[in-house]
Amino acid sequence: MVVYIEDKTQKELISRKILEDLPDWFGLPDNTAEYIKCSQELPFWAEIENGIAKGFITLRGTSSDTAEIYVMGVLKEIHNKGIGKKLFDAFYSFAKEHSYSFIQVKTVKEGHYDEYDRTIQFYKKLGFKEFECFPTLWDEWNPCQIYIMAIK
Repeated sequence: MVVYIEDKTQKELISRKILEDLPDWFGLPDNTAEYIKCSQELPFWAEIENGIAKGFITLRGTSSDTAEIYVMGVLKEIHNKGIGKKLFDAFYSFAKEHSYSFIQVKTVKEGHYDEYDRTIQFYKKLGFKEFECFPTLWDEWNPCQIYIMAIK
């Protein structure tokens, strides 16, 4: 069941557990620590089954019109089981209720890493469209691709 989490300690524990399970996506310790820290302050949903967190998603407003998927993760062993979609649906409903017009997500440009290519396919399946690439926003090995979606 997807639940909205408000407790900062619980957010930290969940995000740490999930992100540490995903070193192929979150393998840079300083960046991962930043995701965990910032997630404590953001709207946060988690998929909880039998008291165990299976995945989470956070929302960061980047403008009055745009909600960003700041960080999202699902335990690797249960990828492709519909958990990411359920988390996104909760995120989308919240964004719509709070009058956002768009959703954006940043990821590594397609064609650089197999893991990120699978992530991109997930976002495309949800309906995200390619927006713009910033080749050196992060670094030259990880060109930042932004995907967007209009909220209807």
